[in-house]
Amino acid sequence: MASISSSFGETDQVLVEEKSSAKIFTLNRPKQLNAASFQMVSRLLDLFLACEDDPSVKLIILKGKGRAFCAGGDVTAVVRDITQGNWRLGANFFGREFILNYVMATYSKPQVSILNGIVMGGGAGVSIHGRFRVATENSLFAMPETALGLFPDVGASYFLSRLPGFFGEYVGLIGAKLDGAEMLACGLATHFVPSEKLSLLEDALCKADSNDPAIISATISEFSLVPNLKERSHCHRLNVINKCFCRRTVEEIILALEREAADKEDEWISSTLQSLKKASPTSLKISLRLIREGRLQGIVKCLVREYGLVWTVMRGEINKDFFEGCRAILLDKDKNPKWEPSKLEQVTEDMVDRYFSKINDEDWEDLDLPRRSNIPPHAIAKL
Repeated sequence: MASISSSFGETDQVLVEEKSSAKIFTLNRPKQLNAASFQMVSRLLDLFLACEDDPSVKLIILKGKGRAFCAGGDVTAVVRDITQGNWRLGANFFGREFILNYVMATYSKPQVSILNGIVMGGGAGVSIHGRFRVATENSLFAMPETALGLFPDVGASYFLSRLPGFFGEYVGLIGAKLDGAEMLACGLATHFVPSEKLSLLEDALCKADSNDPAIISATISEFSLVPNLKERSHCHRLNVINKCFCRRTVEEIILALEREAADKEDEWISSTLQSLKKASPTSLKISLRLIREGRLQGIVKCLVREYGLVWTVMRGEINKDFFEGCRAILLDKDKNPKWEPSKLEQVTEDMVDRYFSKINDEDWEDLDLPRRSNIPPHAIAKL
C-alpha cells in the first residue's frame, strides 16, 4: 500500500509517496506553477541524498501537481531579497539549486521525471539532468532567461550545447517554446507518453521493482509513442537554424537571419529576429559564450562557471538588466524592459569578459559540489 508523508512548513512543497521500492516526489506549489523556492530546492536535495543512501529505494519518480511540472526558479523571491540588500541570499539560492542539479546529474539510481506541463528554467534543471524524461502532449519547455536579463543556467550550458547542431544556441538565445514532440525529437525528453497513460506508467514502474535502467526504459517504452511534429515545428527549421546560429557572434547571427528574410517573407524568421531584439543585449552575448564553452566542458565546469556568473549578476555592478527584466516581465508586467546597454554593439567584449573573470570578493567561494561515489557509467561521461 502506498504511503504519503507531509507535514507543515517546507515539506508541504514536496509531497513524498512510497510505492514498493519507488519514491514519488510531487512538486506542490500549483498556484505558483510549482516555481522552485529555496525551501523546495533544499527539500528535494535532502530527499535525493537520503534516498541514495537507502538500499530499499530503487527508483525516483518526480512530477508536478497541477498544470506545470515546474515553471522555473522563484525569481521574484530572489529579486525581493536583492532589493532588500540581501543579494547573497539570491546567490545562495542559485548555489543550492546548482548542487541539486549536480546530484541529479550524477545520481546512482534511476530518476524518471514526468514532464506533463510547463518545464521552464529551473524546472529543466531538476529534470533534464536525470536519466529519464517523459514528455506528454501537455509539455511546454523553454529557457526564457535572456528576456529576464539573465542567462540559461541550472547547467543549461551543458545540456543545451549537446542538442543537435546549433539548436541549443537557438533555444537558449530566443527562449523558444518547445512542445513534447519537439522535446523528444531534440533529445530533451527520452520518451513521449500520452497523459492518459501516466497513471498506468507510474504503476508499472513501481511494480517493476527495479533499479536497472534497461528495465526502467523498457517499462516506459511500453506506454510510449513517437508523435508527429507539427507543421510549424521549430525542428523543421533546423537547416536554417544551423546556418544562422553557427555564427561567431550574436550580431552575425542576426545578420544571417536578416539575409534569410531578405530572400523571402518568413513569419518564423521575423519572430526569431523580434525575440532576439527584445532580449537583453548583454544576456545574449553572455549566453552565446556560455553555450559555446559548455560544448567542450563537463557538467562540473559548466555549473561552477554559471555560479560565478550568477554572483556577478546578483551584485549588479556591471549592469542591472536582471532586476530590470524581472521588474518588466514579472513584477510590473509592462513587458517593456529598459536594457542598459540597450544595443548589442554597446556590449563590448571587455564587458562580457568581466562576467567570466575571477571574482574579486573576500567572501567569494567557488561552488562547493559534494563528493560523489558510485557514479553510474552514463553519468561519468558527463564529468
